[in-house]
Amino acid sequence: MDMLGSFRHMSIRQMLHQLLNFCLVVSSALAMWKGLAVVTNSESPIVVVLSESMEPAFQRGDLLLLSMFNTPIRVGDITVFKIAGKDIPIVHRVLEVHENTVNGTQYLLTKGDNNPVDDRGLYNRNQMWVTQKEVVGRVSAFMPYIGMVTIILNDYPQLKGLLLAVLGVFVLITKEE
Repeated sequence: MDMLGSFRHMSIRQMLHQLLNFCLVVSSALAMWKGLAVVTNSESPIVVVLSESMEPAFQRGDLLLLSMFNTPIRVGDITVFKIAGKDIPIVHRVLEVHENTVNGTQYLLTKGDNNPVDDRGLYNRNQMWVTQKEVVGRVSAFMPYIGMVTIILNDYPQLKGLLLAVLGVFVLITKEE
């Protein structure tokens, strides 16, 4: 209750200052995300592995850093791609690469290391290949299990709401002296 008491004793100016601090933290995080996207040349520079399909290379919950530079994708590269009409990007290894010499387009066949067959069953109907425009990035680095926080918060949305509420209240009532 001491925190609630300190909130009541704040002036309007102090509350606005705390709200501004909170907005600064949020905007700084967004700026870092966009900066990382520019540096890595990837629209989504960080992704979390959501399944066991890439074991033993990556475990569920590993955090992957992606990059998307102009070098061609090669067999063995681990790519993250997003199929049109599907919500979740897929992290899988490139099995085959075919290049159209006329326009330079690459066509990729992918497979999860822990899956028995290639990904054609995951692609859209009548789609046999992933194109370069569907590739979000190539895995540059990873941090084991750091993404489990994201998985837990998505599996339990009430926990996410509670955590955001606690953080918001904490930021608003903490006074700088």
